[in-house]
Amino acid sequence: MADSRAFPGSLCTSLRRSSAGTIRRIRLENFMCHSNVQIEFGEWVNFITGQNGSGKSAILTALCVAFGCRAKGTQRASTLKDFIKTGCRNLAGRKVSSRKDDLREIVEHFNIDVENPCVIMSQDKSREFLHSGNDKDKFKATLLQQVNDLLKTISEHLKSANALVHELEESIKPMQRELDELQGKIKNMEHVEEISQRVQQLKKKLAWSWVYDVDKQLEEQRAKIGKLKDRIPACQAKIDQQLSAVEELREQISKKKAQIACMMEKTSEVRRMKDELRQTLSLATKEKLELEEEYGRKGNQIHKMMKHVRFLEQQIQDIHEQHAKYTQAEESEIEEKLKGLQYEVDAANSSLGSLKEEESALLESVNKGSSEISRIADEIEDIERKRREIENSIRELNQHQTNKVTAFGGDRVINLLRAIERHQERFKKPPIGPIGAHLTLVNGDTWASAVENAIGRLLNAFIVSNHKDALVLRGCAREANYSHLQIVIYDFARPRLDIRPNMLPQTNHPTTLSVLQTENHIVFNVLVDMGDAERQVLVRDYENGKAVAFEKRIPNLKEVYTLDGYKMFSRGSVQTTLPPNKKQRSGRLCSSFDDQIKDLQRDASNVKEEAQQRRRRKRDAEESLQGLQEYLQSVKRRRLNAERILLSKKLALKDVKNAYATEASASPASNVDELHQEISKVHEEVQEKKMLLETLQVRMNEAEVKANELKVSFENLCESAKGEIDAFDKAENDLIKLEQALLDEEAKKTHYEGLMNNRVVSLIKEAEAHYQELEKNRVESCRKASIICPESEIEALGGCDGSTPEQLSAQLTRLNQRLQHESQRYSESIDDLRMLYEEKECKISKKQKTYKAFREKLDVKMPQDASSSSVRDTRGLSGGERSFSTLCFALALHEMTEAPFRAMDEFDVFMDAVSRKISLDTLVDFAVAQGSQWIFITPHDIRYCI
Repeated sequence: MADSRAFPGSLCTSLRRSSAGTIRRIRLENFMCHSNVQIEFGEWVNFITGQNGSGKSAILTALCVAFGCRAKGTQRASTLKDFIKTGCRNLAGRKVSSRKDDLREIVEHFNIDVENPCVIMSQDKSREFLHSGNDKDKFKATLLQQVNDLLKTISEHLKSANALVHELEESIKPMQRELDELQGKIKNMEHVEEISQRVQQLKKKLAWSWVYDVDKQLEEQRAKIGKLKDRIPACQAKIDQQLSAVEELREQISKKKAQIACMMEKTSEVRRMKDELRQTLSLATKEKLELEEEYGRKGNQIHKMMKHVRFLEQQIQDIHEQHAKYTQAEESEIEEKLKGLQYEVDAANSSLGSLKEEESALLESVNKGSSEISRIADEIEDIERKRREIENSIRELNQHQTNKVTAFGGDRVINLLRAIERHQERFKKPPIGPIGAHLTLVNGDTWASAVENAIGRLLNAFIVSNHKDALVLRGCAREANYSHLQIVIYDFARPRLDIRPNMLPQTNHPTTLSVLQTENHIVFNVLVDMGDAERQVLVRDYENGKAVAFEKRIPNLKEVYTLDGYKMFSRGSVQTTLPPNKKQRSGRLCSSFDDQIKDLQRDASNVKEEAQQRRRRKRDAEESLQGLQEYLQSVKRRRLNAERILLSKKLALKDVKNAYATEASASPASNVDELHQEISKVHEEVQEKKMLLETLQVRMNEAEVKANELKVSFENLCESAKGEIDAFDKAENDLIKLEQALLDEEAKKTHYEGLMNNRVVSLIKEAEAHYQELEKNRVESCRKASIICPESEIEALGGCDGSTPEQLSAQLTRLNQRLQHESQRYSESIDDLRMLYEEKECKISKKQKTYKAFREKLDVKMPQDASSSSVRDTRGLSGGERSFSTLCFALALHEMTEAPFRAMDEFDVFMDAVSRKISLDTLVDFAVAQGSQWIFITPHDIRYCI
């Protein structure tokens, strides 16, 4: 079969489907003329072409044999073994199936009848199909025999069924008459039914009218809530504005405090530097004065030596001239002169002593003045520190008054609460705290300080339910920069403790627990279990506390606390009394901080006045000290002058005495020689003194420069210190103004917050509560109305027509009265009559429908074309016409045979080119439209036809 070909149509290559029962592949081994051949088929139209005798028909025969056709039915062999290729003796193949039942199940499942010419039309059947004298094949192809048998059986059944249906139809007539009588009764009661229906409709409308009335109220309430909520942004904007101003002022206060602290530190440093410079300047000035004094003494000494030289020279000259002239009268004159000089020396010495005493007294006064100024400066610093502490306390109390929680940790606890809120999902149970925020005093604030002293740090503590929550809370504290937070782990599920009277101290004085009140039972339990609050007794003064703690053996007593801060307890024979802690904060549990704020403001005013007085005293002391220092310098200059005068007097007296003694004890010649020697010696000493004087001049100049520099530095430091002190005072005044402005802004913020909470939020809450109540009423009304009927039914009736529930209720009352009046005229219930009528009508209707269905029939008309009556015998057709008619007949009977594939051998024999082209186009379109597989065998080349 070298020249035979099998290929699918061109259209089928673009359409892919997966249909069960189609033939995908045929493989022949040693079958008829084929040794080994395999053919692939498409799912739509397939053509097998080749020359005559090439074995095309063997492929169709193989299909027939494969699907169970007998060998004789193929008209190719009498037995199956005749299909084995001539010359082959051995069978070497793969057995697919050996049971005939398997093949029959496949054939019956896919409705494959290979003996039906419309399924597989062989070459012989194709030529003889139309004009064969035996119509058995045509009849078999149309399946008309089975239809004829069915028609005969159905005709017999129809005859018996007609008789039975007639009897059944006659049995309906008595029931129809009863139905007509019931219908008459119902018509008489329709008026009552109409009233009843109107009553039911009114009931439904009334039920839903309550819902619609609530809806109307909800809409009004929603509008009211919307108007109220529209006020919130304005109030919140005011609050945010004040909050921004408060935060800005707090930031400014913080910066100002840091500035003041820096100024204080700098002022202290400047004061220290000022003292050091003053001391250094004093030493330099003293050194300068000493050098000047030494220089003056040396200069006086040189001057006196030169004067002494001139005096000696004059003496030499006088000795030569007047040696002989000295008389007793001259000696007397010299003695008088010595007495006068001695008197001058004594007077100068006395004046110098008085000046030294005055200088010592002034120096002591200057030192006392400096010490007094330093002491006043320290007092001013202490007073200012006290004033700042008081102002910080006032600010904290104002903050506590605004937010009570800040009394138990300040801003840190606010940051901690915000951190807890951010991490709330990590806690198994929310923490409780600070404990002090959950406590209030009973019967006033009398015991506030004693209670705070008794509870201590537990007021700032937080309570958690387990260790994991404690770790999470510790992390929140680190995030909020809250160090050393006290955390209490306690079982939240434990009920409130019951404190029996026999467990309490037997005394008339109150306990810590008795003067406290809390709504949280966990806080109450912690105070008892962790703080022993029920065993702590509170007394008014030290004497009463001492009597309760030590003199009386009171059972269940742990500790005693007094109002003035004393703590007393005894452990065995040891009695302990702890003095008040001055750093202990008090008043945090008070209900109002106004009194404390007023007291602190009064103290701040007193402290401020006291600081002003100290500053005035300091200025007076500085002015007095400056006058003393100036007078001291004047006294020092007078003392130095007196020392120089005294020295000159002593030298003059000494010279006179020496001269007199020399003249009296020596001859003129010897005296002249001695005087010359003395002059030489004095000249040498003068030279030495001059050299020493030059050295002193250099040192004096250096000391003067140093003293001037120190004086300038001291004056600059004093000037700069004055500016810093003025800046410090100005900064303090600015801080006071900022704190006052902060109090004003916080008061405004509190005012707006109160306005928001009292006038806006409260009204919104009331409106929302009313709205929720209306919603509950609507849900309840809707539930009750839905029980009566669905809302869609009311909408179908046109709604409530704007009627109020009261109007509908009045209409319903009137209709009920009318219905009751009309119902008394009829004894039977229209519902029962209708139910009976519906039952009978339903039975009759079912029977009538059933009987009518029994009489239904199906008429099938087969129209004939009279135009084809001229050709009644197919043997008059040509070969091509017969082939074309056979193909058309097979296509017409396509729906009657449900096989998944069809095969035709030499379907286009004797056709001309035009008929073959039309046939092939029709086959391709039909196969695609019907979705079936076709296998056509032809000896012609169809490549140019499709």
